[in-house]
Amino acid sequence: MGRIVTIAAVAVAMVATPAMAKDRVGYKAISAGSLSQAEATLTRERIIFPSRPELMLNLAAVYARTGRIDQARALYGEVMAREAVPMDLADGAVLSSHEIARRGLARLGATIASR
Repeated sequence: MGRIVTIAAVAVAMVATPAMAKDRVGYKAISAGSLSQAEATLTRERIIFPSRPELMLNLAAVYARTGRIDQARALYGEVMAREAVPMDLADGAVLSSHEIARRGLARLGATIASR
């Protein structure tokens, strides 16, 4: 049985989280608006697991929400450069990590255009 990952689609960002009690992917912190706490958690976890797409996607979401568009774009690009991984959405749908990254990139384009 593979790793279960849940993605919560939020108007501003897509947030990924594995089903576990401890918030090691920043999901709870992002949902609560504690972006600095989420960033600290995600940065720490990426040192241990640099290739996990849910960490990259969540950190990209934090960067996007804090105006660091270039850094968000780079992380979405890293996800796209790796093998696609199926991810469960909070609504029960399943998307690949590539599709989530594409949507994040598209959202960044809309963010830049609205400035």
